Amino acid sequence: MSYDLVFKNGTIVDVKTKTSYRADLAVSGGVIAEIGSLDGERVVDCSGKVLCPGFIDAHVHIESSMASPASFADAVLPHGTTTVIADPHEMVNVRGNEAMKYLLDASEDLPVSVYVMLPSSIPSTPFETNGADFTSKDIEAWIEHPRVLGLGEVMCYPDVLAGRKEIMDKIALCRGKVIDGHAPGLSGTDLYQYIQAGVMTDHECTSFEEAEEKRRAGMKILIREGSAARNVEAIVSGIVKKGLDTEGFLFCTDDKHLDTIEHEGHISYNIKKSIRLGLKPEEAVAMGTWNTARTYGLASVGCLEKGFDADIAVLDSLENMNVLEVYKKGLPSGWWLEHRAEHETNYRGMLHTVNLKPFTEEQLKLHTEGKVPVIGLVPGQITTRYLKEEVPAKNGLFCPDSTYSKLCVFERHRGTGNIKAAPLKGYGITNGAVATSVAHDSHNIIAAGDNDRDIMKAVEIIQEMQGGYALVQGGEDILRLPLPIAGLMSTRPAKEIQNRLDAMVRRAREMGISEDCDPFITLSFMALPVIPELRLTDKGLVDVKNFQMIKEKGE
Repeated sequence: MSYDLVFKNGTIVDVKTKTSYRADLAVSGGVIAEIGSLDGERVVDCSGKVLCPGFIDAHVHIESSMASPASFADAVLPHGTTTVIADPHEMVNVRGNEAMKYLLDASEDLPVSVYVMLPSSIPSTPFETNGADFTSKDIEAWIEHPRVLGLGEVMCYPDVLAGRKEIMDKIALCRGKVIDGHAPGLSGTDLYQYIQAGVMTDHECTSFEEAEEKRRAGMKILIREGSAARNVEAIVSGIVKKGLDTEGFLFCTDDKHLDTIEHEGHISYNIKKSIRLGLKPEEAVAMGTWNTARTYGLASVGCLEKGFDADIAVLDSLENMNVLEVYKKGLPSGWWLEHRAEHETNYRGMLHTVNLKPFTEEQLKLHTEGKVPVIGLVPGQITTRYLKEEVPAKNGLFCPDSTYSKLCVFERHRGTGNIKAAPLKGYGITNGAVATSVAHDSHNIIAAGDNDRDIMKAVEIIQEMQGGYALVQGGEDILRLPLPIAGLMSTRPAKEIQNRLDAMVRRAREMGISEDCDPFITLSFMALPVIPELRLTDKGLVDVKNFQMIKEKGE
C-alpha cells in the first residue's frame, strides 16, 4: 500500500513505554496511517534522526508573548510546539466576554491547535481594580464550546477554602472537565481541602518538596519554565534524585516572551533542560506530550501511533533535542506559514482600554519613616520577599537609588485615579524608568524608576499608545513597544515584536536593571496579589501570605 507521506528509517519515541525504536511512519489525510516497513508517494529520509510527537504546552497565556494568536503560532511552531492549552484570563480581566470571543475566533484553524481553559478568578482578588467581570453565568455560556477543556487556574484559593459561592459554582459547572489550580505554597490540610473541592493541577511549585507533596496528594504537576519563573531545575533534579514516576508531571511555559522563545525554544527547552539534568530523554518527551494529552483529554495528539494526528517534531537526536522540522497534520511548518491566510480577526472591540484619570507628581510621593515594607525580588523567580527595611529618604520622602527602585501602579480601566507606590529591592534601574500596561492579572499600568519625572513620562507614553512598554531616560522617550490589543498584544508580526523587545531589553540592562530578572516580565508580576509574599496593586500593598492589605499610616 502507498501512503501520502512516509518518514523512512527514523527513530520513533514511544511515549507510552518511554522507549525508542527504529521504523518507518506513514501519513495519510493528516493522520498516522501505519508504522512498520513502508513506502509512499513522498518519502522523507530520517536516517540518524528522531521522530517524536509535537509538543504540547499544558498552560500558557498567549497574551504574555505580546503577539496575536496567529503570530504566537508562527513563533512556537518551529520549536516543535503543535498544541497549546491557553488560559486567557489576562485579556478577560481587561475585556471579559469580548476577549473570550476574540481568542476563540483568532485561534481558529491555526497551524498550532489552541484549546482554552475558562478563567475562574476575574479579578484574582478583591485587592485590585480590573476592567471586566467574568461570572459563573459567563462560564456556563462557554463551557460547551468544542475547544474549551475546563476551568482555568483557580487563583482565589482562600475563597475555595472558605467555600464561597461564586467560585464553588464555577467549579461545579466544570465537573467532568479539567479544573486547573494555582496555589503557591499551599500544603497540609488546606491543600487537601483545595483538592477535594475539585482542583486537579498546579503549576506554581517552585521547589521539589512542594511538587512532591502536591503530587502525593493527587495533583498533576505542571513544571513551568517561562521568561521569569524558572522551576524545571529545582523540580526535575528532585525527580531524578528520588527516581520518581514521571506519569503525573507535565510541562508548561505559563508566561514566555517572544525573545525568550526565539533564543531558548518553547516546550522544547523544558525537555532539553530536563535531559541535561539527568532525566531519561523518552520520559522528558512524554512529559511534554503524552502526559499532557492524557491529563486534558486530548484524544488525537501526544503520541505517534496509528490513528493519531500526524503532529511530528523531527529532532537531530534525543541527547541534543534540536528541532530540525515540524509537521502539523502531516504538513511541514513552512507550508503552514506560507499558505495559511492572514487572520483578519476583528480586534476593534479589544482596543482603547487605557482610561487614566489625570494625575500629578504629588501622587507619586511616598512618605517613609523608620523601617517600611519593601518588595524584595527573588532571583530567577516571580515570588517576592516581604522585607521591612529602612530606605533612603529626604524630608520624610522615599528617594530611590540603585538598590531601592520606586514601584508605582496606576489604575487604567475605570478612571478611579488610584495610584500607589512602594520600594522595590533588587531591580536596579538608574537614571530612568520603565512602564507597561502588562501587569498581571488586572493589568493596570505598572512602572519602576529612580525618579518621578521619568516615571510620569513613561506612564504618559503608555496612555498615548493605548498600551505597551515604554523606556524613558532623562525625560526622553528612549524606546517604546505599542500593545494596543487590550493593552497586552501587538498587531505586528512576531519577528518585528521580538526585534523591538530585544532592543528594549538591551537598553534596560544598560540602565542598570539586574541580570537576575527579566526587565519587563518580572516587573509585570509585581502587581499579582496571589503569589507570595508582597505585591503592590492600585489599592496598595498586599501581604499575600496573610491575604490582606497592609494599612498605610493614618488609615
